[in-house]
Amino acid sequence: MALRPVQVNIKALDTSTVDRFWAEALGWSAYSLGVVTYVGPAGGVVWPHPDAVCVDVIPVPEAKTTTKNRTHLDLATTSAAHQAELVARLKAVGATPADVGQGDVPWTVLADPEGNEFCVLEPREIYWDTGPIAAVVVDCADPRAMARFWGEAMDWTLHEVTDDHAVLRSAKGVGPYLEFLRTPDAKTVPDRIHLDLLPYPGDDKAAEVARLRTLGATDLDIGQGDVPWTCLAEPEGHEFCVLAPS
Repeated sequence: MALRPVQVNIKALDTSTVDRFWAEALGWSAYSLGVVTYVGPAGGVVWPHPDAVCVDVIPVPEAKTTTKNRTHLDLATTSAAHQAELVARLKAVGATPADVGQGDVPWTVLADPEGNEFCVLEPREIYWDTGPIAAVVVDCADPRAMARFWGEAMDWTLHEVTDDHAVLRSAKGVGPYLEFLRTPDAKTVPDRIHLDLLPYPGDDKAAEVARLRTLGATDLDIGQGDVPWTCLAEPEGHEFCVLAPS
């Protein structure tokens, strides 16, 4: 029994602006699926995608607060010229420079049109085969504890763990990394961006949710009502959802 992350869920006041932005940022397509928009590789909706963790944009009535998101995306580039071109192109479609205390670093920190921070990385060999999303990055207090929880929750492989950093990736060696970075800030507001996990075909969703609770997850009520997915929080309070198999 295990789960896999299938999408990054981004809340938005203006879904049409946010989904267009992320489609441009990732070089993917935006597919309207009722009230939500799925941003994934071109060629039609493939869900779950076998090689990518895609983006799901959902409408909410609240704007992002000024508090920095504790989950963000790192975008991969293949050369210095590619990095500069991507930064310029994203600024042209609504990205703005963001200062999260990064100082003088080789990557560029930007925010999407609703203020969600993300990074355009300088070329790094480790990310050459990830696709446009190099990593989903989560701020945390204890990377070792996060590695234990997420390593048990999912079937991804733990690549590195230290007091300051933990790194996981699909055992198939495809798609982005999931990285946990030790930060001094505590979680104070609901997550604007979170992961959605999915059981494998034939696995029991209720059993998976029960297993997560034994690992330290807790039930979360965000006003979702009667829905087919289950909202949970991991041991440091970051929200995530377990989706129902289609």
